[in-house]
Amino acid sequence: MVLAQSVGGSLGGAGVPYRELLLIAVVAGLVTFVITGFVKGFAPMVGGVKYPRGRDVHVIPTPQIGGLGIFTGFCVAVFLASNLPALTRSFPPFTSDVQTVMVAGGVIVLLGFVDDTLELGAVTKLVGQMAAAGVLCVGGVTWFLVYIPWSGNILVLDQLQAGVATALFVLIVVNAVNFVDGLDGLAAGIGTIVAMALCLFAMAILYQQGGTVSAYPPALITAVLAGACLGFLPHNFHPARIFMGDTGAMFIGLMLAAASINVSGRISQSMYGSQNLLVLLSPVIVVGAALFVPLLDLVLAVVRRVRAGKHPFSADRKHLHHRLLELGHSQTLVALVIYAWVALFAFGAVSLTVFPARWTVPAVLICLVLVIVFTATPLWMGASGRRLGRFGRRRVGSGAGRSSESATHKG
Repeated sequence: MVLAQSVGGSLGGAGVPYRELLLIAVVAGLVTFVITGFVKGFAPMVGGVKYPRGRDVHVIPTPQIGGLGIFTGFCVAVFLASNLPALTRSFPPFTSDVQTVMVAGGVIVLLGFVDDTLELGAVTKLVGQMAAAGVLCVGGVTWFLVYIPWSGNILVLDQLQAGVATALFVLIVVNAVNFVDGLDGLAAGIGTIVAMALCLFAMAILYQQGGTVSAYPPALITAVLAGACLGFLPHNFHPARIFMGDTGAMFIGLMLAAASINVSGRISQSMYGSQNLLVLLSPVIVVGAALFVPLLDLVLAVVRRVRAGKHPFSADRKHLHHRLLELGHSQTLVALVIYAWVALFAFGAVSLTVFPARWTVPAVLICLVLVIVFTATPLWMGASGRRLGRFGRRRVGSGAGRSSESATHKG
């Protein structure tokens, strides 16, 4: 089903540089881990420390520019990739997508660093995010192919339409990741899972299409991003010693958006054939599923605040992770629950588009039941669950990742 006819259940065939992708992911993780240690000592010198306020969830001053470590690990791994023969199709003269994404990433990291040290207003941050999206558009990383299922045609957007669609998508994904960055390890873990899922899907496309150039950049970007996020997690998982801040959260969002555009809006769905609707829509399904949880949190937050007559970027404590804390989970378990849901949607979608449904549907349904049970456990624990919840909320202050109130909303 979908890519299974060509992939045959294996991603290790011709045209898929899986060993090189694993290598650069490991390098990104190791460099990020080491550099983040230095950033923790450097942060107080430049004002990159988050001091707790009444609406914040942490209670001790904590460095908050950990995104510099993620960006450094990312850059080093991309430089290594540019020197690996198996990954040459990710770079000129084949394509300039990776360089464009790197420049846009530099813009968003600079914006995040200034915000983490000086606290920019929401409008200023929005303008900066649009500038990063503009870099992608100028460099040609735009969403210009849309499959129309009811007509069976491929809609090719003109330059203006592609630019607008790309900018909107980038703004949504960047702020979705920023919104979900509310507890220790949450954004880094979600970034790792989503990047891995998109990387596996890009690798499947590489296999199915015999090493098509357009699938190399998203495979490389997501492999490096997954490694960098994973390398940051030891510093950021509860109790966090450093927060990634807007420097990291917006960078992760931008990289996921750029990779999604490459893997879904740049690779023609017509190459899959016309006999199966799921085949034609598989890139969009995978991208939507992989980003479902952070996008859901963003949409619910905006709707909730607008209905209450508040600014959509105003602060509140009703994000998904806050609700799970109220349900009775500790902070660590909240992160694991959200990881589980993100992994279910992301890898479930990938498996459904790569392997036959007779294998994957039962497995996904079993995993769904397990995740529901895991999520609802405090309801069955009764008083002990409520005691666990009170303990978890007290522990939140000991090092919670930068909450959406402190990371996204400056009041």
